[in-house]
Amino acid sequence: MMGMLVFASTTPENRSYPIPAAPPPKRHPYDQWSPDARALDLVGDKWTLLIIRDLAAGPRRFVELQRVLPGISTEQLRSRLNRMVADGLLTRQRYREVPPRVDYELTERSRDLMPVLGALAQWGYDWTWTAPRAGEDVNVGAIFRLAPGLLESPPGLEGAVELIVDAEGEAPERRYLVTMREGSVTIAEREREGTPTATVRGSVTAWVRALGPEGDLDELEFDGNRNLADGLLTGFADAAARRHAEAA
Repeated sequence: MMGMLVFASTTPENRSYPIPAAPPPKRHPYDQWSPDARALDLVGDKWTLLIIRDLAAGPRRFVELQRVLPGISTEQLRSRLNRMVADGLLTRQRYREVPPRVDYELTERSRDLMPVLGALAQWGYDWTWTAPRAGEDVNVGAIFRLAPGLLESPPGLEGAVELIVDAEGEAPERRYLVTMREGSVTIAEREREGTPTATVRGSVTAWVRALGPEGDLDELEFDGNRNLADGLLTGFADAAARRHAEAA
């Protein structure tokens, strides 16, 4: 049956993934027996990879995804989420609440795409990176959420760094917790118990300067373990400046 999920072992570690028995309705497959074409059948549509990026920090509701993806229409987002659930890229969890609540979360299959997103981001840094263009939505959280695929935990540095984007106009304060441990990097956007090892705070403008090609951290405020915070932010700065440094 179209869209029906079956389970199969697909890796040397014998991990099982939900694999669609056939493409869901309205899909236009490449019809090539090639691993890259098979991958693009699932993730080559507009918005799919950005939805995966924006769920990297944990489950989100539909309205939260609308907030972080301002260029997508309600119908586009609904259609894309339904297709991604059918493809085994997302799970949909319904809660018996008033008003109704539905959360979307990454599956293991889509979490395995984070290094791919990191490589794509690095290519973007190398070949397309500039200061914000007129009309572009500036949401520095989108860059923070790339951390699991883009960055490596610096040797000898472990802990949690809270990254805070100050409230501005109608935009509320945003907090992101990036944890570096045993060579891995994870991110969360919801409140977590405990005290972070370091905190970095700044306005949107300060973060744009820090995450842009110049990598200027002077306008950010630091608290706690500065070495840990610098280790994290240097990873973003190095990614943004790599090609420029090689050209010099």
